[in-house]
Amino acid sequence: MSVPSGVPPGLEYLTQIDQILIHQKVELLEAIIGFETNNQYEIKNSLGQKIYSAKEKNDCCTRNCCGSLRSFDMKIKDNTDREVIRLIRPFRCATCWCPCCLQEIEVQAPPGTTVGYVKQDWHPCYPKFSIQGPKKETLMKLEGPCLACNCCGDVNFELKPKDGGKPIGRISKQWSGLLKEVFTDTDNFGIQFPLDMDVKMKAVLMGACFLIDFLFFEKVGDSNQRNTVFS
Repeated sequence: MSVPSGVPPGLEYLTQIDQILIHQKVELLEAIIGFETNNQYEIKNSLGQKIYSAKEKNDCCTRNCCGSLRSFDMKIKDNTDREVIRLIRPFRCATCWCPCCLQEIEVQAPPGTTVGYVKQDWHPCYPKFSIQGPKKETLMKLEGPCLACNCCGDVNFELKPKDGGKPIGRISKQWSGLLKEVFTDTDNFGIQFPLDMDVKMKAVLMGACFLIDFLFFEKVGDSNQRNTVFS
């Protein structure tokens, strides 16, 4: 299959698919004693075949003191262990009363070349995000439900054009079962997008998925940090 020009190296396969699955790997130490470790993920196609892996990188103090708000770099590698995407998340506060310091993540593909940003939009009730290009121009919007927690069901964040209208894609936090949801922070996500979407924006949506995971579904010890984001 011919690959359009301008596709970052290592992202050629994304031109052929319209959905991906992201599965967080279980960390044994974290599950047993609640000690926060670096998150690791497998990124798969709709058939369950691994196409990328992702690993958070930061220090022990940052993970266990800052919790779900922590800053990190995340390296996304292909099956040959080549880094194809890098995510950079700075530390931000977590209150709806401070709209000047909202959550953000930068997406680079390849590492060192910024292709877009995901920026939280201020709203007192709903989780909203702007999907932006490399110059921070808004291209799409992402909106979740008022209560972004999965009580026995999936949680959907709808992707829409920047001016609103019908959804063109979705990021879904998938229900993993009662035991996993209560006792671990291992999460499963699905991302749906148009097949002909710019592959760089598909990479940015991956960044959005990880940001959503940390903001709403990451647990530190026995405490789910989601309720700090809009309080």
